[in-house]
Amino acid sequence: MGACSLVRMMSLLQLDLRTLRTLLSLSSTPSSQGKFRKNPPLMLMETETVVVETLPEPPLMETETVVETLPELPLDVLMDILSLLEIPDLIRASSVCSFWCSAYSSLHSQLAQYKRPQTPCLLYASESDGENVACLYSLAEKRVYKLTLPDPPIRSRHLIGSSHGWLVTADDKSELHFLNPITGQQIALPSVITIEKVEPILDSAGTVNKNKMWDLTPDGYPSQLSDCLCIRAFVFPDPPTGSYIVVLIHNPEDYLSFARVGDFKWTSLPGKDYQQCIHMDGLLYAFTYTGGVYTFDLTGPTITRNTIADEVKNYISATDGYMYVVQAPWGDMLQVCRVIECIEGFIKTKKLMLYKADMAAKELVEMPGLHDHVLFLGRNQPQCLSVEEYPQLKTNCVYFTDDMTYISKYKNDDRDIGILNLENDSKEEIVSQLWCNWPNPIWITPNLTRMNM
Repeated sequence: MGACSLVRMMSLLQLDLRTLRTLLSLSSTPSSQGKFRKNPPLMLMETETVVVETLPEPPLMETETVVETLPELPLDVLMDILSLLEIPDLIRASSVCSFWCSAYSSLHSQLAQYKRPQTPCLLYASESDGENVACLYSLAEKRVYKLTLPDPPIRSRHLIGSSHGWLVTADDKSELHFLNPITGQQIALPSVITIEKVEPILDSAGTVNKNKMWDLTPDGYPSQLSDCLCIRAFVFPDPPTGSYIVVLIHNPEDYLSFARVGDFKWTSLPGKDYQQCIHMDGLLYAFTYTGGVYTFDLTGPTITRNTIADEVKNYISATDGYMYVVQAPWGDMLQVCRVIECIEGFIKTKKLMLYKADMAAKELVEMPGLHDHVLFLGRNQPQCLSVEEYPQLKTNCVYFTDDMTYISKYKNDDRDIGILNLENDSKEEIVSQLWCNWPNPIWITPNLTRMNM
């Protein structure tokens, strides 16, 4: 940013902060003079029932007067200021007046200028809302937003992965969709019938009724599709195409398949018994239950599996819980073991153990904690974030959600959601459980990106 832009920006910063927040909180209020748009764009609606620490609403006339007396800033300066906002505030700002909406539209069309790190949010559903409505709980603001999403109804889906602001969902026939809940854009992923060992079962009209896996039982008969074909999904950027790659761990036997968004079929990868994946330095790293670590280069015409380690020393298979792999901001690869216990018939997180993966020595080195960092774990792509960059988060803590493989079998159970302090293993609630039990709540980082298909 040039010196001139900084000087001009300072003129706006002289505005009272309370006035700016008042404008944002009233951005959805209609004005008889058309200065306020009734609803924010991108299908994002602020929930009126759960709002924490909001400013009292001043009279409409006061707000109109403030808008009329705002200094006329150049568009580029206003865009610089709006680029410092998190997405919920940015969308509310776009509703203040037509000029602010224009700045928002310009910023949205030039997302390279919008680099504000977004604090993860909890996405879930509420029994009091419609079948197509999802709730987004903002950790930064401690408030809830409602999003109306396209069919199939979000309440009928299984959320099997999230990363870079996108969800991967599975419907009741295990068909997959790639969904950005902020923009509402949804893209159908290749049909699961293109996955090896999966064959469709058609009804009398020739429509796919359900799927069958050609995984032979000891008696030589094909087994039926279990609770959900796809166990877990990972999303990674694909720079050559400007799109994304989706990697699935799926039944039978925890195989790996991948597809680029827009492909017509899934491509199978060699091996089985995969537990976690991570994308680092242009390679897909895949980890098995037995401690094997393998890499795949998905950019070439021929894909081969390279062995990093057949077995990592003191590998944690997490037989009594879940295992995650995450890249830390300082570059290390971390392995996290989440230990669970059964309390009054419900599965709950007991503690977490943290390790640094030393690939050169092929062993794990235990870590005492995260110090000034936090973790986000669940069906989402695991994240490790710096509290310095995200000051709203609690240092040396883990934010966790449910992570059952066949969670639909436990729809009526209490969800396992909270914040775990790694220093003393104490837990606290994130938000009162006002949601329904299905779909499974999941962490997502808001993203304004729309893909050109």
